Amino acid sequence: MDTKFAIVSDGSCDLPAEEAAKNHIHIVHFLVSFDGQAYKREGVEIELKDFYQKMVDEPGHFPKTAAPSPEDFYQAFADCARMGRPILCICISTKLSSSMQSAQIAKRMLENEYPDILVIVQDSLCATLMQSAYVLEACRLRDAGYTLEEAADLLSGLRSTARILFTVGSLDYIQHGGRIGRMTGIAGTLLQIKPLITLQDGEIHSSGIRRGRRRSIEGVVDLLVSYLKDNSLAPSDCRILAGYGYDREEAERFRDLTKSRLLSEFGQTPDLPLCQIGATIGVHAGPYSVGFGVIQKSRL
Repeated sequence: MDTKFAIVSDGSCDLPAEEAAKNHIHIVHFLVSFDGQAYKREGVEIELKDFYQKMVDEPGHFPKTAAPSPEDFYQAFADCARMGRPILCICISTKLSSSMQSAQIAKRMLENEYPDILVIVQDSLCATLMQSAYVLEACRLRDAGYTLEEAADLLSGLRSTARILFTVGSLDYIQHGGRIGRMTGIAGTLLQIKPLITLQDGEIHSSGIRRGRRRSIEGVVDLLVSYLKDNSLAPSDCRILAGYGYDREEAERFRDLTKSRLLSEFGQTPDLPLCQIGATIGVHAGPYSVGFGVIQKSRL
């Protein structure tokens, strides 16, 4: 397959390794630490299943992540440059991480050795499943024959359509990250209140609350249905991914519920790939997050 331009993404995109390889996506991994000192590359030196198992086994222990270094990005860029390919690098929202800053430094490093290789570093305004959908849409444009510049322009126009819609199992991790106050967190825990959360334009927004796990999961499906209806869209107009942290069985039930609801509301059932949410967002959302990443498709 002629890939034309190369696609590099930081590991926030949370695509499984086999999916990234199939689509010729170069992943630059984030790092994660449970002690604040020893950092391991997510998906390489520590597997996601082990990351979440440790969170489940040690509740109240809050891991941290670190963005890839400029050298990490440079290695990925150099691999592409040696093949003579221009490069599109897609990064997590700059409002959430310094990853893009590292990529921009790496771009300047590459220019010294490969001055003829065009590199576009793009702030996706996304993270996790939302970024997965964004990166896969970049692959669709690449494979359809669009140039690097054309694809980057089209993707920039799609950023405002991208969303993460999700809920969490506990308020502890969001509270620890400073998103809610301590007293609010205590009240929420006592009342079994679960937040509905939207990530849009790189920022986190509250989209309501539900009492109890079942209602909060149904509330996330309601958010997806509302997103589609409010924008006069059918599921086929979008790339939608379902995601989860630790509990695969619950995630499969969540996906089945979503498919049934979309069939009822729109007469369509998308493929709805199921992906595990990575550590980059997992450290803030906790092990029991579930939700969607969605972006409108380009009209090719």
